[in-house]
Amino acid sequence: MGVPAFNVVIPARHASTRFPGKPLADLGGRPMLAHVHAGALASGAATVVVATDDERIAAVARGFGADVAMTSAHHASGTERVAEVAATRGWRDDAIVVNLQGDAPLMPPGNLAQLAVLLEADPALGMATLQTPLAGPEEYLSPHVVKVVCDAAGRALYFSRAPIPAAGHGNEVSAAWQSGFRHLGLYAYRVAALRRIAAAPACRLEQQEKLEQLRALWLGIGIGVATAGQLPGPEVDTPEDLERARAWLARERRA
Repeated sequence: MGVPAFNVVIPARHASTRFPGKPLADLGGRPMLAHVHAGALASGAATVVVATDDERIAAVARGFGADVAMTSAHHASGTERVAEVAATRGWRDDAIVVNLQGDAPLMPPGNLAQLAVLLEADPALGMATLQTPLAGPEEYLSPHVVKVVCDAAGRALYFSRAPIPAAGHGNEVSAAWQSGFRHLGLYAYRVAALRRIAAAPACRLEQQEKLEQLRALWLGIGIGVATAGQLPGPEVDTPEDLERARAWLARERRA
C-alpha cells in the first residue's frame, strides 16, 4: 500500500512552565521548531502547518518559510489546537492529520508516513500511534515513561504511567519489562475522530493518568498501534533534555 495523503499540524506554545520559549531554543544552530518543521516536510505530507498562539513563534516560523496558523490562546492541549486548524482549513471528516509536537525535533520523517498508512489500512480506526520496545527495567518502572498494551489486532487496550503488563504473580520486573512497550507521543487522526476528542470533556482515567489519549479509548475510538520503523532521538521537555538532544544530533552528524 502506498502512503495516503495526509496533513501535519505542529502545535507550538511559548508558555511552558518547565521550559518557556522551548520551540525557539537553539538546536544545532537552528530553532528547535525548524527541525520539527523540516522533518514534517520530509515525511511527504501534503500540508504542514505550525499552529501557535504566540507572535514570537509565528514570526520565527514564517522566517524559515512555514505555513502558520494563529490559534486560540485558551486551548488546554495540542489536540485542541490541531482540531482548530482542521476546522479552519476545512479538512474533510475522513482526512488524515498527524499531530507532531513542537518538542519532537528528532522524530524520523518516515514515522509520520507510517502512521498515515496504518490509519488508512483500517477504516474502523479513528487514531493511530507508535510504540518502541522498552529499553530496560528503569523505563518500565518510570512514571515519566508512558507504556501501552495492545490486543491481538494491534489496537490499544490501555496506556499508563504504571508498569504494564504488571510484574508479580511469578512474573518479576527482571523479566516483565521485556514484554513491555513505550508509547511515542505521535498521533494520526481522522478529522471526525479528532473533532470528537477535542469536544469531549476529560474523562476520569485521563485525569488520573494525565494521558489525553485515554479520552479516545473512553469514547470508544479505536487506536491502532505499530512499532516505529525508526527510533526517534530525545524529545525536549526541559533544558536538560535539550542538552541530550544536542548531544544526540552531534553524534548523528559525526556518523
